[in-house]
Amino acid sequence: MPSVDRLARDLAGAGNPLPHALLVDVAREAIRVRDPASARAGADRARRTLLHRVVNATGVLLHTNLGRAPGSEDRVDDMGYVNLEIDLETGRRGRRGASVATLLRLLTGAEDALVVNNGAAAILLVLTALAAGSTVAVSRGQLVEIGGGVRIPDVLETSGARLAEVGTTNITRAADFARALHETADGVAALLVVHQANFEMRGFVRQPALSELVSLGRPVIVDLGSGLLDATTPWLEGPTPGWLAHEPAVRQTLAGGAAVVTFSGDKLLGGPQAGIIAGSHDLVDACRTHALARALRAGRVALRQLQDLLLAYADRNATAIPFWRMATVPCAELRARAEAVSAATGARVVECRSVPGGGSAPDAEIDSVGVCLPGDVSAALRAQDPPVIARVTDGTTVCDLRTVDPEDDAHLAAALVAAASKPAP
Repeated sequence: MPSVDRLARDLAGAGNPLPHALLVDVAREAIRVRDPASARAGADRARRTLLHRVVNATGVLLHTNLGRAPGSEDRVDDMGYVNLEIDLETGRRGRRGASVATLLRLLTGAEDALVVNNGAAAILLVLTALAAGSTVAVSRGQLVEIGGGVRIPDVLETSGARLAEVGTTNITRAADFARALHETADGVAALLVVHQANFEMRGFVRQPALSELVSLGRPVIVDLGSGLLDATTPWLEGPTPGWLAHEPAVRQTLAGGAAVVTFSGDKLLGGPQAGIIAGSHDLVDACRTHALARALRAGRVALRQLQDLLLAYADRNATAIPFWRMATVPCAELRARAEAVSAATGARVVECRSVPGGGSAPDAEIDSVGVCLPGDVSAALRAQDPPVIARVTDGTTVCDLRTVDPEDDAHLAAALVAAASKPAP
């Protein structure tokens, strides 16, 4: 058996780019199982577990397992030092995220805004800062799981707020909230509305209108989750896409009287992972100055990416926002690309349906075009560099071009050729 060090150096000499320490770990495992020949495969597996770019051909625009909204990291690669917390006019310490807050006020009509590190953190901070030790009323139909096994009652418990359930699973009326205001011994500090962003209830269902809740005289906190900035989508040319018809938006929710709205940066907003709190200055500032805010604050990379994204929104430049560019590309353009890929590979052109994904706009579908190969060749596509992530439907492997960057079409074609030539396992 070779020594661990010798085997690690052999792996490095074979062109594996992993640091020596990782190659030593791989070599040690191969020696432990007395199979030095397995070291190369082990090193390749270790390399593939590192975060790196993949080609999303699933048709899910906001694919949670692939990082949701496609990034714009190229804008911050050479960022270096930034004026993160310095006022360039006075030279004194400034406020983190001030530029992003200014843009959010402009785009949503909020009095103030604050950015934290994700959507769950946003609602947790709001409830902790505004309702710890008090009671918050929530419709039973909105006591949902928001992902990762975390549920709204769990968030309320963690925040220190007490939960008052009102109404029933399918029917909740404003009168149910009003009754809770009068019957709760210590009173109700706030009303919480949770958008059913990742599922839809149909049939005999009802929830009170926002205006009805506002009229009850308590602050209404709305967890929108998905992050559609404005229902009129002024950053898009032409009418608002039909698949957004039932999606509530931040600007209209605040205009309707919500005291505070929380939403994600990496869903329909199309930006980096972040949580955004927008609303009245007093309530947002109470969140900003709470001790928990420092533990949940966003870093400079997320803030810079969010700033660039919001500047594109303010400029009404949807082509600069990868999510909206993908969501609105015409099917005729996708078909032309699919036919070119088909000509190069023999893959069949197919009509398909993309989805927003990421817990946004449940049941919404967007017409799309892709290519497919018979059988399940998804593993062979994932073995390419960069990997191509496709979906398998009815015994065929479908690559939806709506979520594939046009610059990756040539790589997709090469990956399909390689996958088609690989014998089935």
